[in-house]
Amino acid sequence: MFVHKIDENISLRLIELNDAERIFNLTDKSRNYLKEWLPWLDSTTKVEDTQGFIQSCLKGYAENNSITTVILFDGDVAGVAGFNRINWSNKTAYIGYWLGEEFQRKGIMTKVAKALTDYAFNQLNLNKVEIRAALGNKKSRSIPERLGFIKEGCIRSAECLYDHYVDHIVYGILAVEWKNH
Repeated sequence: MFVHKIDENISLRLIELNDAERIFNLTDKSRNYLKEWLPWLDSTTKVEDTQGFIQSCLKGYAENNSITTVILFDGDVAGVAGFNRINWSNKTAYIGYWLGEEFQRKGIMTKVAKALTDYAFNQLNLNKVEIRAALGNKKSRSIPERLGFIKEGCIRSAECLYDHYVDHIVYGILAVEWKNH
């Protein structure tokens, strides 16, 4: 099983089906908070929806094209993070993440994104890591900015959030830049 200890409080563990209830409960408790920037809240209304999500994550892991982990903070499920997609031909990983409202402002996600980036370059031998965030999502955008990622551009109307479209800012960092960082 994939487990990656980041510090004394934070670790990442490969998502499992038996995480469904805890992830769903965290999602439900943070629903209004998360809905501002995540498009899947209306289709996640019961534990079975989260189980379906986890099954697709495990399939992606088995097929070696994604890695989805639960973020554990002091043993509690705090959120989900990982490589939404790994493009092996271009040696690029795409990081995605979300954190429950009660776990915000503790520096958790910056440490998680740093650990995933280290893992992509040092364990998977990839060349590039990308993080995309909605233009107005200042909290999410601050993470790659804090870690020295380069703002590469803007994708207009990249995502539909319920009743409106949002632009995405694309951040990237290359292995050589990360090593010199």
